[in-house]
Amino acid sequence: MNSAVLINIARFILLLAAQIVIFNNIDFLGYINPFPYILFIILFPVNGNKSGLLLASFCLGIIMDLFSNSGGVHTASCLVLAYYRPYIFKFSFGLSYEYQTVRLNDVLNTQRFSFILISVVIHHLTLFLLEVFQLNFLWDILLRTLLSTIFTIIVCIVLIYIFKPNRR
Repeated sequence: MNSAVLINIARFILLLAAQIVIFNNIDFLGYINPFPYILFIILFPVNGNKSGLLLASFCLGIIMDLFSNSGGVHTASCLVLAYYRPYIFKFSFGLSYEYQTVRLNDVLNTQRFSFILISVVIHHLTLFLLEVFQLNFLWDILLRTLLSTIFTIIVCIVLIYIFKPNRR
C-alpha cells in the first residue's frame, strides 16, 4: 500500500472516532450539530478512485448510522455528497480541477472555501431533509442547516489547519 491509502485509512478512522466520541455529544439549542466526519469525503484525493470514494462514503455513513441510530440518513447524505463531489470541484475550481492541480490542504482561498461550503451545505440539507422528512418543518430544516453548516465549516477549517502536512 502506498502512503496516500494509509493516510486516507487513518483519516477515515480518526474522523469517525472523533465524530462518534466528541461531536455526536454536541447539541447547542437543538439546532447546532457539527458533523466534521464529512471532511473525509471533502479531503479525499482529487484523482482518487471514484468507486472507492462511493464505497468509503457508504461505509462512513453506515457506521455513523449504527452509532447514531439514525436509520440511514447519514449514509444517504454521504453518498449524495460523494456523488456530487466532482461537480462541486468543477464549479469551484474550474480549469484547476480539469488539470488535477487542486490541493485542499493549502492556504484557504475563495475557491477552497466555496468548495467546502457547498459540500457541507449539500450534506447537511440532505441530512436534515431526510431526518425530518416533512416539508411542514421547512424553516426548521433551513435553520438547522444554516447553523450547523456554519459550525461544521469552522470545525473543518480548524481541523485542516491543525493536521496540515508540513512542506519541505
